[in-house]
Amino acid sequence: MTVPVTSVAAQANDPAFENVWDELVWRGLVHVSTDQDALRELLAGEPIVYYCGFDPTAPSLHLGNLVQLLTMRRLQLAGHRPLGLVGGSTGLIGDPRPTSERTLNTRETVADWVLRLRAQVERFLSFEGGNAARIVNNLDWTAPLSAIDFLREIGKHFRVGTMLKKDAVSARLNSDSGISYTEFSYQILQGLDYLELYRQYGCVLQTGGSDQWGNLTSGTDLIHRVEGVSVHAIGTPLITNTDGTKFGKSEGNAIWLDAEMCSPYAMYQFWLNTDDADVIERLKIFTFLTREEIEQYRELVEGEPFRRAAQRRLAREVTTLVHGEESTAAAIAASEALFGKGDLTALDASTLASALGELPHASVAAGTPVAQALVETGLVSSVSEARRAIAQGGVALDGEKVDSDDAVVGGTLPGGVSVLRRGKKALAGLFVTG
Repeated sequence: MTVPVTSVAAQANDPAFENVWDELVWRGLVHVSTDQDALRELLAGEPIVYYCGFDPTAPSLHLGNLVQLLTMRRLQLAGHRPLGLVGGSTGLIGDPRPTSERTLNTRETVADWVLRLRAQVERFLSFEGGNAARIVNNLDWTAPLSAIDFLREIGKHFRVGTMLKKDAVSARLNSDSGISYTEFSYQILQGLDYLELYRQYGCVLQTGGSDQWGNLTSGTDLIHRVEGVSVHAIGTPLITNTDGTKFGKSEGNAIWLDAEMCSPYAMYQFWLNTDDADVIERLKIFTFLTREEIEQYRELVEGEPFRRAAQRRLAREVTTLVHGEESTAAAIAASEALFGKGDLTALDASTLASALGELPHASVAAGTPVAQALVETGLVSSVSEARRAIAQGGVALDGEKVDSDDAVVGGTLPGGVSVLRRGKKALAGLFVTG
């Protein structure tokens, strides 16, 4: 297939679906929601205002947030008007984690992260046309609110018994750490957000992860109590791998959307390594490929899994959506060159450095024997083993076969680095000094 990769600017919803609700369901993006029939009718009608919130509890969004960003984009492409909320106030508290209390960040840190997250959210939405997006900050309406006013005007509408039943709260109540009043009150603040957006913009739909369902419904319940109006919420599923592990996590490290925290090469490789059992669902959720295209990839996975065509397309699409076509092309070139299908010397220094940083690597001085460098990078366990590998013709440096024990590292690739290979697939990077 030669369908072009989808950039953010070139996205389109699948024409096979007349109603965006049906597409969301087919893509597996609706895990829980308010009245489904009412939602389907609502999304088929006149444009509505909807929102999703992102808390600055880190300097970057991650793949879990990407699910929400792409869901927002799908709804906007269907004609609806998005509000991207960056939580300048809720970010000062953080929603309750299931295990332990969050460490509160300084106001200066949160303010900086608000700007970073805002820039990331803006990349996925359009700010032109009749359904142009708008970015809002909940600090604008919470900062002027006194504690007394907050308790009188908002807190009185919440019942403690109901709040205790929320999943995030009950999990913490049953843990050793318990829960502070600060985090316990988070759901009230999120409910206030929905109420304010309803009042200011006529917002009638909120989207978020299904693990946030208690916080989502705090807003729908508050609006119903205060305004006597029924509004809606959609909880997307938490994405997990077929083995049950949490998606987007590797030894506790999130796959961030910020290129400085997770390079385009690292993101490309992450998607390229998707299991056959997961790749079709990932294409549904994380790309704008049509149902017809995805079914073609399903056939390829079933009939020719060794080609990994679906994984390559997934990696290209998502990396392009997040980092752009140029960075994606550089990541692909680096991947191919490292595995012997391209010219290592043609890579730009930053992309090559990022790629080597994802491999086993070491810093060595110029002139270090290749045998010692093999040990330093962990490709072999001893110098004698390294020498045997060299003698057997199984070692390459910067794409060239090493045929002598006297060979040394030169750092001749862009940026003063080198690439070691043992056998066909074992690679390591060398950052050469001096």
